[in-house]
Order: sequence, then structure tokens, then C-alpha cells
Amino acid sequence: MMVNKVEICGVNTAKLPVLTNVEMRTLFQAMQAGDTAAREKLISGNLRLVLSVIQRFTNRGEYVDDLFQVGCIGLMKAIDNFDLGQNVKFSTYAVPMIIGEIRRYLRDNNPIRVSRSLRDIAYKALQIRDQLVNRLSREPSVAEIAEALGFSREEVVFALDAIQEPISLFEPIYHDGGDPIFVMDQIGDEKNQDGQWLEGLAVREAMRKLNDREKLILNLRFFEGKTQMEVAEEIGISQAQVSRLEKAALGHMKKYV
Repeated sequence: MMVNKVEICGVNTAKLPVLTNVEMRTLFQAMQAGDTAAREKLISGNLRLVLSVIQRFTNRGEYVDDLFQVGCIGLMKAIDNFDLGQNVKFSTYAVPMIIGEIRRYLRDNNPIRVSRSLRDIAYKALQIRDQLVNRLSREPSVAEIAEALGFSREEVVFALDAIQEPISLFEPIYHDGGDPIFVMDQIGDEKNQDGQWLEGLAVREAMRKLNDREKLILNLRFFEGKTQMEVAEEIGISQAQVSRLEKAALGHMKKYV
């Protein structure tokens, strides 16, 4: 995904305006007094904020234009709901709303579909968790959340696992100034060990020592998973002949493996 491209959704990002705090306050006052033009200026003046947020989602394979549009929706919601009376910078208020909007988009467009009932349980569990943290002044256990929610511990765990966003194997998890460490670097693969790789090479080398008919029989039997009867029908010999040739071929291969 190219986030550094100049034009996104027809907007030349290199020429986006930047508003000062004084300009922001003046425009918010005008917008809240009913000036729609002020709202448009607030939106265009904060598009750089959207650009900075979507940088966090560059490794998910989504089109930058789509993320930018979704981020703009979050920005507009933040602008419409911002309270000038609160002693907080607009960016501090807007960034979580933009992130939330993008995460909802990614969740709803996730190829891994999660049922509505599971999502409801998970979101209720997260709400209960926050309530328990405030009440207990500590992180509650899953059992405590399940009890407060009225579900079994297993149901809560399953629901929370279901709404976890998938992560790319190429997501960097550590960077010390040199080459980054990716998720895939921390995952073992017992099915692809060096010993098995070398064994596969030896098997292929041994297969080359067989004649064409023996190669065909072993390929049909052990690579395509066919029965001896199916092999016999395919190559036009008896099942007994297939059995005999198969044993002879395996015997020859043992000399080289």
C-alpha cells in the first residue's frame, strides 16, 4: 500500500492546509453558530491528521484511498462532536475517533466472518471488563467477566478470540536500528525442518533411479493418493501387478535413501 503517494481520493496531499490553534478555535465557533463553510475548512485543514493515522494500517493490504475515506468519516464525526469547553486539543480528541472508524471498517470487511451474536458477547464482555477495572482497581479475570455477564468462561474466551484482528506475518514486532524482526521470524514450523527438507531431496533423487512405469505407479499411489485398484485401471494392468511393481520400486529406492 502506498501511503506516500501525492494524490489520494483526488486530494493533493502535498498541498493540504495546516490550521493554527487560533484558526481552529475561530472556525469551530463559526461552525457551531451555523457556518457550513467553516466546517468544510475544518475538514480540509485536518486531513493531514487522517494521513498520519492511516500510516498505522499500512500492512493490512487495504487500498489507501479506502482507508483515507473511512478516516475522513471519523474526522467529520470528531469535528461535529468536539466540545470547545473541554481543555483538550482537537487532535487528542480526533485521533481515537479516526482510529475507531478505521478499525470498524476493517472488522466489518474482514474475510473472516464473525457472527453477530459472538460480536455482541465480545463487546459486552469488554464493557463489563472496563466496569470491573473501575470497581476493583485491577484487571479482572475472565471468570469474573463471565460471571458478571451471565455466560460461561469458555463462551467469553471464544467470543473475545473471534473479534481479534488477524495480523500479517510480515508485521514488524521489533526494530533495533538494523533489520526488523517480523512475526514470521518468531513462528516455528515443525513441518518444514531441515531434516525433512533433506529427506525430500533424497526421495526425489531416488525416484530418478526408477524406470518410467515405477515412477508413474509411485506418483499415483503416494502423491495422488490412489488405491492399487485405481492405479491398475488407469495404466491397464492387474492390481497384483501394481502391487508387485510398487514393492519392487520401493525396494530400489531404499538403496538410495
